[in-house]
Amino acid sequence: MTKPTREHCSLALLALLVAPFVVLGEDMPREPDYMKREHSLVRPFQGVGVILPHWDFLGNTMVTSNYIRLTPDLQSKSGALWNYSPVMTRNWEVHVGFKVHGKGTELFGDGFAIWYTKERMQTGPVFGSKDHFSGLAIILDTYSNHNGPHNHQHPYLSAMVNNGSWSYDHDRDGTHTQLAGCEVRFRNVEYETLVSIRYENDILSVSTDLENRNEWKNCFVVANVELPTGYHFGMSATTGDLSDNHDIHSFKFYDLDLNVNHDEIIRRSNIIPNAKTFEPPREHKEDPKPGMSNAKIFFILLFVVVVAAAVAIFAISYFKDRNARKRFY
Repeated sequence: MTKPTREHCSLALLALLVAPFVVLGEDMPREPDYMKREHSLVRPFQGVGVILPHWDFLGNTMVTSNYIRLTPDLQSKSGALWNYSPVMTRNWEVHVGFKVHGKGTELFGDGFAIWYTKERMQTGPVFGSKDHFSGLAIILDTYSNHNGPHNHQHPYLSAMVNNGSWSYDHDRDGTHTQLAGCEVRFRNVEYETLVSIRYENDILSVSTDLENRNEWKNCFVVANVELPTGYHFGMSATTGDLSDNHDIHSFKFYDLDLNVNHDEIIRRSNIIPNAKTFEPPREHKEDPKPGMSNAKIFFILLFVVVVAAAVAIFAISYFKDRNARKRFY
């Protein structure tokens, strides 16, 4: 029997050390390479005082170690979270882990948006952020009291590319300016839900993992979408008469550029956000005028009865007085 050499022992020891990691790697879900910390948020969130590394927040945003709450489940709240650094990458992918939940069972809202825009840290009417923005918005609309006639249910996920000249039509859920969209059932589930936004070679694709299966389900793919470099990522949410907790659990940014061409990165910083195709515009119908409430009808009827009674009493008194005068003479 051949006596093992020192080289054999070293190889055997190396195999024993590497084997556990190989097995572990096969079981773990694979993600894109090159996650950039300066554009990412991972738990536990460790803010120092009111400072969150690489990110700013405003409004009613609350930072905890396990989640960042953009709005609480209260009326008329708004919050936002914005990355410091401009994105100098042409091709990228982001995974956003979130949870939207609240006490409402039939009425709830309004939703939140994921932004890649020129402007940052500006409040406004579009899910807590600026209207007439320049860039990309991924909107997750939960408003359960439908704004106008639609052919989809809520919650609803849609994308909008804007060069700063268009207004988001909140009263029609943005259906006249959206690139594409799909129904997404993520509200009030017990587990974390995820959305993937991939932008590569001017193709925008959005997928979701809403069933806790560790599988991406395609929402839509749109080609010929031009987005510049140098914009900022952000997230914002708002509540109105209806409300929800809008919690962010993670934001992971992945650089998909294998060969970085700095001249190309600089050149793309000058392009204007643009999309060659949109969904066919839907017929713009006016919302039906609201009918009178039961309370309003009651007070109108009460007023009519009171007026009629007053007229009757006046008429009776008038005729009694007139008859009495006739008998006196």
